[in-house]
Amino acid sequence: MADHPLPDSARAAGRRTPPTWAVLLAVCAGQFLVVLDVSVVNVALPSMREDLALSATGLQWVVNAYSIAFAGFMLFGGRAGDLYGRKRMFLVGLAVFTAASLAGGVAQEGWQLLAARAVQGLGAAVLAPSTLTLLTSAVPEGPARARAIGTWSAVGAGGGAAGGLVGGVLTDGLSWRWVLLINVPIGIAVLAAAARWLTESRATTGRRLDLPGAVLVTAGLAVLAYGIAETEAQGWDAPGTLVALAVAVLLILGFLLVEARSRAPLMPLKLFRVRSVSAANAVMIISGAAMMGMWFFMTLYAQNVLGYSPLLAGLALIPSSLAVVSGAKLAPVLMRSLGARPVVLLGTAVAAAGFGWQSTMRADGTFLGDILGPGIVMMAGAGLAGTPLASLAVSGADPRDAGLVSGLINTSRTMGGALGLAILSTVAASATAGADAPEALTDGYALAFRTAAVMLAGAFLLGLLWLPRERRPTSTAPTASGPSPTDQPAQEDPPGINPTAARGDTPGAAPLRQEG
Repeated sequence: MADHPLPDSARAAGRRTPPTWAVLLAVCAGQFLVVLDVSVVNVALPSMREDLALSATGLQWVVNAYSIAFAGFMLFGGRAGDLYGRKRMFLVGLAVFTAASLAGGVAQEGWQLLAARAVQGLGAAVLAPSTLTLLTSAVPEGPARARAIGTWSAVGAGGGAAGGLVGGVLTDGLSWRWVLLINVPIGIAVLAAAARWLTESRATTGRRLDLPGAVLVTAGLAVLAYGIAETEAQGWDAPGTLVALAVAVLLILGFLLVEARSRAPLMPLKLFRVRSVSAANAVMIISGAAMMGMWFFMTLYAQNVLGYSPLLAGLALIPSSLAVVSGAKLAPVLMRSLGARPVVLLGTAVAAAGFGWQSTMRADGTFLGDILGPGIVMMAGAGLAGTPLASLAVSGADPRDAGLVSGLINTSRTMGGALGLAILSTVAASATAGADAPEALTDGYALAFRTAAVMLAGAFLLGLLWLPRERRPTSTAPTASGPSPTDQPAQEDPPGINPTAARGDTPGAAPLRQEG
């Protein structure tokens, strides 16, 4: 059966339309929770290690168990929302996330905590892709929608950035367990609000959920991260490492074969024929690989080397948190005058410079020179690059695949971060060689930041060569109904691709045309 959009007005007939502010509050609260939990555990890691006797690799997996499940199932969650209803998937995902938070908060063994974090990530993956599509369904196109999406973007950036402060306050004031338990009352409140205020939205009918594809991609990415993490303990040439990496490659190849043959693929490969989609997601994966390590290693440096308490470590990262939000807010302003591609390159270059600066950290470092200055530069660059990358990454999306594309954006960022953290942790461990003296730890963290700077330099070069250029027509002006008929794609779009999105048009901005 062919896909047909189902109008929201028809689904909402006979029901009172919920106020826009209520929808915005519900979806942003859900988005804030799941993004916050990527980083909120960082400052609690030393306390978790002491309480549950976790190894260094175990600490890494407290972060990665969540990130890998979050990213690996995000495509699944996005497609499930398209097929079965975004509100329904939002509620199911939030319920799973809340229950897993409770299980993690009362865990008595390390494996119990890791299992709970993985289930948390699964719930987040089902919830997160629906937040943006629920928002755009509830807010009419135009300035109001642009403002709502801006708020949603800032909440996402702020959630990741606020993790250090929230985790520090809870760990110092109560215990590490409350880093997870705090999600329970908040999750219940958001569930009640969402059930009351959100209106169901479904974009397609007559399609199946690609469960084999979801299992293959999630397993492949998880085994890949595990194989990289194993290099820390066994080395790159150890049989266990090589087997894990080989299995990961086979699983990912199997996923691609399934998607190429499936009549209803989890990830339509035709999307990657659009240059903006493939290039932006590639740059986002590499950038995410470098960026996530910042919060992880900075909190460890502050506590293990400089002797900060969890609360003080969280407070020390507030300026960096504000910098990423400020960068995200400044990016749309620069995009209107410069275009998306130059802002991506500017942000990536600034972030790379910040990581290079951070790699000069010392065991007897100071707050101003070793945390505040480089932290602001790193995260301001991250904020600048993230918004235009997301804008380019959604180019070419068919409206019926809105949830899927939203899942793809988050998958690239989060899975890149999970794999990057595995790589950078291995790099840091190779420099410390098992020593825990402040000087040795600093050398390891510094090497990780230098490696991340090299990654960002590679992302800059990739963006420079691959991201499509844009030029603004001088004879057309934006209209409420869409782009001018004269603003046509430079080349034919693949079947199922939305040509308006492929050109990168955004509300309130002049139409853009990509040049090869």
